[in-house]
Amino acid sequence: MEQIPLRVFQQLPKTDLHVHLDGSLRLTTMLELAAQNGVKLPADTPEGLAKVMHCGEHTGSLVEYLKAFEVTLSVMQTEDALVRVAYELAEDAARENVRYMEVRYAPMLHQRNGLRQAAVVEAVLAGLRRAYEEHGIESNVIICGIRNISPESSLEMAHLAVAYKNRGVVAFDLAGAEYDHPAKHHKAAFQLIRNNNIACTIHAGEAFGPESISQAIHVCGAHRIGHGCRLGEDGDLLHYVNDHRIALEVCPSSNVQTGAVESLGTHPLRLYLDLGIRVTINTDNRLITDTSVSNELWLAHTHMGLSANDIKRILLNGFKAAFLPFHIRQAYLREVSAELDAFARDPLGEQPAGSHPDAGGATAATG
Repeated sequence: MEQIPLRVFQQLPKTDLHVHLDGSLRLTTMLELAAQNGVKLPADTPEGLAKVMHCGEHTGSLVEYLKAFEVTLSVMQTEDALVRVAYELAEDAARENVRYMEVRYAPMLHQRNGLRQAAVVEAVLAGLRRAYEEHGIESNVIICGIRNISPESSLEMAHLAVAYKNRGVVAFDLAGAEYDHPAKHHKAAFQLIRNNNIACTIHAGEAFGPESISQAIHVCGAHRIGHGCRLGEDGDLLHYVNDHRIALEVCPSSNVQTGAVESLGTHPLRLYLDLGIRVTINTDNRLITDTSVSNELWLAHTHMGLSANDIKRILLNGFKAAFLPFHIRQAYLREVSAELDAFARDPLGEQPAGSHPDAGGATAATG
């Protein structure tokens, strides 16, 4: 199979359904925000900060990986900072032709300087709206509870998600340290979410086994699973996930860095895709993982042997799995299908009109 260059993946229409706001800052922005707000960072140059923030290095565990968020959160405690970070994340995604993105974060982690939760949500939505107006990328928000804080705080975040339903928030998530912090402890938050007909996704099967995935689905009612690397250890559950079209938000590079999988070559994504599971490919954290959606797709192609047709299926899965109304998902699929069909037929050829000629701008989304 002739290798497809990275630039081709940059041109393809994409989604990013699993990306953390507080893991996706620009290094230069962190330094500028720190200077503006009197925050002391562990380094004062982009190069030095990159080393501290891992930026692509293998950290060995999810707990170690999560330590970098303490640094990013230190500069994300004002409305102006949140507007800027949200805008820049969407701008960076638009530059690689991400058409639709779901940005997740926990508003309670941005209240150190006294910001109200509503102000945190409004600031992020304002940044994402500005990016839509200027670059045409549609973005929505997933509000997170944090496993290792408390079930009460997760319920508080669930109430916030309910308040912002149909106002930019499309789902609720449970993030944070997975091991020894079972999702079932946060059942009340998910009951509130389900009672209000809001979608939910849960980080599961990353730092703990398939029972974590089972609990996310059967106890908490998850519609998608974040990561799901350990799903293959339970064949019965694997087929349940497949039969019920529960999408997996796979983040290959991040999975290697946290030790969820040994290497890209041993990642179960290839198996999941062959079985027909609705696999999507995402960044997780653009800064901490040092990646983009295009790079993740290219790595799946070069390290897992995914063909152009495989990539096409994964990209279509992203639009199918988006937490959007059915008719809007249909509109996206109609919009991108011709581009992806042309790519699958001739991956090294010119991409059709409607895709990006380079990685420097965005095509306006339908719907």
